[in-house]
Amino acid sequence: MEKNNLIKAINKNVRSSPRKLALVCNFIKGKKADLALRDLEFTRKRIAKDVSKTVRSAISNAENNYQYDIDNLFVKEAYVGKSLVMKRFRPRAKGRASPIKKPFSRITIILEEKKMFKNKKETK
Repeated sequence: MEKNNLIKAINKNVRSSPRKLALVCNFIKGKKADLALRDLEFTRKRIAKDVSKTVRSAISNAENNYQYDIDNLFVKEAYVGKSLVMKRFRPRAKGRASPIKKPFSRITIILEEKKMFKNKKETK
């Protein structure tokens, strides 16, 4: 049975705008999974906690479903899409109302397993 090297985890309803989440997702692209988790832990953004939950979910998917080694996992893709938008209204002067949009987002993390080979020095 051939292994599929891509592991996916999706967090569907995250209460933040996609624009704010995209900053954090671009920050972890291409990093090793354990380094991405460490960087997310020390990021000042509030939403980094939800992104780290999704990365942890992808790592556990790789470990439990596909028996991958955690040390060889890299964040291949991390992207954000729009989800639903809650619409609320705030009362204003003279009986008017102004809309408030509360966006939700969808985080998708794709991990890939890369084998790390140590280069041996050749002696001549």
